[in-house]
Amino acid sequence: MNFDRKELSNIQLLDLYKSLLKPRLIEEKMLILLRQGKVSKWFSGIGQEAISVGITAALDKDEYILPMHRNLGVFTGRDIPLHRLFSQWQGKATGFTKGRDRSFHFGTQEFHIIGMISHLGPQLGVADGIALANKLKKNGKVTAVFTGEGATSEGDFHEALNIASVWDLPVLFVIENNGYGLSTPTNEQYRCENLADKGIGYGMESHIIDGNNILEVYTKIAELKASLAENPRPVLLEFKTFRMRGHEEASGTKYVPQELMDMWAIKDPISNYKAWLTQISVLSEEEDAKIIKAIKKEIDEHWAITQAEPEVVASLEEELGDVYRPYDFEEVTPSDKVDNIRVVDAISNALRQSMERHDNLVIMGQDIAEYGGAFKITDGFVAQFGKERVRNTPICESAVVSAGMGLSINGHKAVVEMQFADFVSTGFNPIVNLLAKQHYRWNEKADVVVRMPCGGGTQAGPFHSQTNEAWFTKTPGLKVVYPAFPYDVKGLLNTAINDPNPVMFFEHKQLYRSVYQDVPSDYYTIPFGKAALLKEGTQVTIISFGAGVHWALETLSKHPEISADLLDLRTLQPLDTEAIFTSVKKTNKVIILQEDTLFGGVSSDISSMIMEQCFEHLDAPVRRVGSLESAIPFVKALEDQYLPKERFESTLLELLAY
Repeated sequence: MNFDRKELSNIQLLDLYKSLLKPRLIEEKMLILLRQGKVSKWFSGIGQEAISVGITAALDKDEYILPMHRNLGVFTGRDIPLHRLFSQWQGKATGFTKGRDRSFHFGTQEFHIIGMISHLGPQLGVADGIALANKLKKNGKVTAVFTGEGATSEGDFHEALNIASVWDLPVLFVIENNGYGLSTPTNEQYRCENLADKGIGYGMESHIIDGNNILEVYTKIAELKASLAENPRPVLLEFKTFRMRGHEEASGTKYVPQELMDMWAIKDPISNYKAWLTQISVLSEEEDAKIIKAIKKEIDEHWAITQAEPEVVASLEEELGDVYRPYDFEEVTPSDKVDNIRVVDAISNALRQSMERHDNLVIMGQDIAEYGGAFKITDGFVAQFGKERVRNTPICESAVVSAGMGLSINGHKAVVEMQFADFVSTGFNPIVNLLAKQHYRWNEKADVVVRMPCGGGTQAGPFHSQTNEAWFTKTPGLKVVYPAFPYDVKGLLNTAINDPNPVMFFEHKQLYRSVYQDVPSDYYTIPFGKAALLKEGTQVTIISFGAGVHWALETLSKHPEISADLLDLRTLQPLDTEAIFTSVKKTNKVIILQEDTLFGGVSSDISSMIMEQCFEHLDAPVRRVGSLESAIPFVKALEDQYLPKERFESTLLELLAY
């Protein structure tokens, strides 16, 4: 192995050696503890240390790194106290996730490290968002994100690289090509000769680097860092290395040919570098022994600290209290000046006034810039706020949502527009596995609003008409808002943008231009979790949201003899259970109307809550009305049959006659 020290001093050369040695010695300790049953699981990076160590050493301490399982050198390179790492692995309270997640599935703002999720791909998009925030701040900072050769087959890899290229984001995309997925060799994963060649397709600079040569890694990254500060752009880096142990220890390496193991053992990054340092008289055997002794002493002392720490004690209050980031609602009361506007105007007004109020707010979506979006909601925004903050995106919902998370991590707010709520399925993974779990896992906010144009009645067919709120009300950590009137739309969207938690904001397309209301001209907010009592009566409680509220109003207008409480939920998570129970206890009959199909829908849970909490007050079974158990069709006659509007009227009358 050839080492080129370039301009590095002896001290720098020795520091790199110490940084290489530390994660290796920690791993050797962990492998012993694993065999003793004192550690539950371990993902080894032995043989790959030069990549993590070299990259971390070349970057500034305040530049974000997004590592994976085998990147212990990133964490030690950022000088995280070892006892905190050990406590994280052991599920102790002084770790980074309070025992809620294991190994390297955590992040820490203190050390500018954003840990992985097991779905791998989304962290590449998160790096895009972090880098975008750096670019908006014009701070010259670089972001490095790790992935393995296996994850380059994921769609998120393509999406993230494409976005970074189109937006000229200063991201180092680090591929550790170590030969295998769990057991699948590279010849069964891809057919290009080198993964770096994929950079051509993105118009992206790429390099192949010897991942076992610490000096080649360090000097190349240092060179690129300086270049990217002057000329922001993404760079694809393929590091050739090898995984000397199993995917995790239990899987072993029996599937690896012995000659391959022998070949890469000769290329060990530490033994080769040590031999070279000894050869050039920078390191002596005596000095090496001192370094090893000092590191082992540190490891043992910090392991003892972790072992002395008590086990985590379950606290129901703390567990539930950490699902969402605390948010003190800021009530802003509007003036008396109003405009008679539509739902679509209310959305536009809220976005515009929030952009004026929050100079760190970025809106992203397909065709939202000069074109103004599919529904013209952001028409004129580019002229007022510029393309830096009103960003057209490629068609890649997953990476855009992940980029919203990255913006949030790096001090921004993000609004992501799904062109249609149906298309969120291609961005589902980062919403439910990243945004929703972020605060619970490691106390990090997810300041992202996902706008969801949804609903039927416009003959748009199965791909453009779903109302899919139940996909998200099931997921702890998400807030779900579904207003029915312009006044509520504007106030609740402003609140959603203020709230540091992820919010799914549903906007019914049929209401966009059909519903008018007097709405305050200036900025105001409405709290989440407060239903609106639109009508008061004594015979029955009607509970609905979205277009269903208008169907209920229309039905009641045809039957003035019906005395009903009509509750517009407005938000589904949090849900105003107090208003629901109060009304049911008064009227003693209840019907729940939703546009979604019935099975597994919101109405099912509300019905169960009522049965559990108000059973003795009921004079009839709780009735639910929803759409047919099919996809939503295109032709009007079929769509009318699918939607529950007509069935609601007949079911309501049956309930009253019970």
